Amino acid sequence: MSEFLSSHDVCKILGISYMTLWRWIREGKIKAIKSPSGRYLILREEIEKLKGKVVTERKPRCVIYVRVSSSKQKEQGDLDRQIELLKKYAIEHGYEIIDIVTDVDSGLKEDRKSLQKLLKYVTQRKIDIILITYRDRLTRFGFKYLEYFFKHFGVRIVEVLKEEKEPLEELIEDFLSVIVSFAGKIYGMRSHKVKKLLEHNIQFLKGTIPIDLKIFEEKFI
Repeated sequence: MSEFLSSHDVCKILGISYMTLWRWIREGKIKAIKSPSGRYLILREEIEKLKGKVVTERKPRCVIYVRVSSSKQKEQGDLDRQIELLKKYAIEHGYEIIDIVTDVDSGLKEDRKSLQKLLKYVTQRKIDIILITYRDRLTRFGFKYLEYFFKHFGVRIVEVLKEEKEPLEELIEDFLSVIVSFAGKIYGMRSHKVKKLLEHNIQFLKGTIPIDLKIFEEKFI
């Protein structure tokens, strides 16, 4: 009777990572079946074929992507803290770091310079993994769309810290950025109506948010 092994056992026997095993299955190097629960199962005979061979396998290639919304956050070291955390994670998991790309901008902006660079790495099939601290670092909205798009190029997003409690200042900045964007399309970016709308919303926030909003008045009005 045939014996099937789990992905965990196969990786342990062959001394490879889950990413490598997944790629070998995709490339047909190892034959596998999927269980009803969605897990890969591999025949022991398949493993025996590879055990006696010397396999030289390159490390999974990754790009570290980090973002902060303002120069103030960068000066406070938030950008450097993200980089160091992700570099440590990459080394611990045996990833080859191809590049470290950074943005100092709102997560709502779609034309961020380093985000565009990241997209090129993906479409040119130069990387296997994108390392981020939280999904909001990559984008405020549409994370699932990016994840689906990257998957078709064989690229996986690894979110190291999973959940994030965002700084209130950044959430407010994104909120005001949305207002500027939509109001600007309706009235024109230099319209007096846009300024009045921002003033109204900042005045509203002053009565509900326990922070100093002077910085947002200077930036947006």
